[in-house]
Amino acid sequence: MNIVDRFLKYVSFETTSDENTGTTPSTPGQMVFAQYLAEELKTIGLTEVSLDNNGYIMATLPANTEGKPTIGFIAHMDTAPDASGKDVKTSIVKAEERDFIDPRYAGQEVIVTDNTTLLGADDKAGIAEIVSAMEYLIEHPEIKHGTVRVGFTPDEEIGQGADHFDVQAFGAQWAYTMDGGTIGELEYENFNAAGCKVHIHGMNVHPGAAYNKMKNAMTIAADFVQHMPKKETPETTQAYEGFYHLVGMQGTVEETTLAYIIRDHDKALFEQRKQFMLQLAQQFNATYGEGTVEVELKDQYYNMREKIEPVMHIIQLAQEAMLAVGVTPRVKPIRGGTDGARLSFEGLPCPNIFAGGENFHSRYEYLPIPSLQKAMEVILQIVQMA
Repeated sequence: MNIVDRFLKYVSFETTSDENTGTTPSTPGQMVFAQYLAEELKTIGLTEVSLDNNGYIMATLPANTEGKPTIGFIAHMDTAPDASGKDVKTSIVKAEERDFIDPRYAGQEVIVTDNTTLLGADDKAGIAEIVSAMEYLIEHPEIKHGTVRVGFTPDEEIGQGADHFDVQAFGAQWAYTMDGGTIGELEYENFNAAGCKVHIHGMNVHPGAAYNKMKNAMTIAADFVQHMPKKETPETTQAYEGFYHLVGMQGTVEETTLAYIIRDHDKALFEQRKQFMLQLAQQFNATYGEGTVEVELKDQYYNMREKIEPVMHIIQLAQEAMLAVGVTPRVKPIRGGTDGARLSFEGLPCPNIFAGGENFHSRYEYLPIPSLQKAMEVILQIVQMA
């Protein structure tokens, strides 16, 4: 199967993740897709193919020469809950036929949807690239390589992709997530990340008798939002600048919850941001009464840079592989995170390489076919050059 047909098959599976289910994988469609992938990996000739009860897949391409390290490639099976991933309707168009496609892709064939769903290139493009590369290596035994491990994870989009990943069982010296965006991206710096729930407790009284008694949790929540830094949000920051991002609001007069994510590349600034939330809660409790505002903070992942810097040869290898196939490397910080961030802290250095898609998490997501193909070529080069 060629890489385009493989990708189009993959996006036919509905694999949207859901942080509210409390299960792993968080949605049944991910396990359906995982079962399909496990069988496909066996069919193309990989060995040691495993699928566990949490939806994690691992497989091996055995070495055909000696003296090379064991390396890995990882991608995630779920798609983001920001938009529907059900009944994805795809078509292949010329880039200039859609006004939302960057003009630099002019003349290229691009995979798009009907703009009612995600495409799913994040990260089914990464999976297609890895599987297609492994199939190519099996069909071309004259290409000498060490042992290659493949891993596919569920629930990356809800921050749980590394929760049950067995680094020891994976057994690679290092790995790459194929989960970046634009062609040429190579990333080994990411945000330090925390989730923050702001619980606001009010008091409901009949509005006819509310004078000096009612404490409306929703209006207090609105006041809290207004006290947050207005120039430190995703839409007002870029590059290494951190932010507070309000991602959810739910409430009544009696109880209201604000959900934030907190991000910063700098660890010290990250800690200051968390402290700011606690201090703001104290300020509000002084105004509205003790216990009115409670802040729940949970660290999610950390900047992998400190774990990659001691092994920078794996970045140099990826850069050389890109250049070898005619791709200009673009080293940049991730304004987000990947499974690789947490895996790096668990002992598996794991920078991130482009998967090739654009407008991830959007109904206007698209995938230039040349970018898809080049990502597969980069994998092949890394395997040969490692």
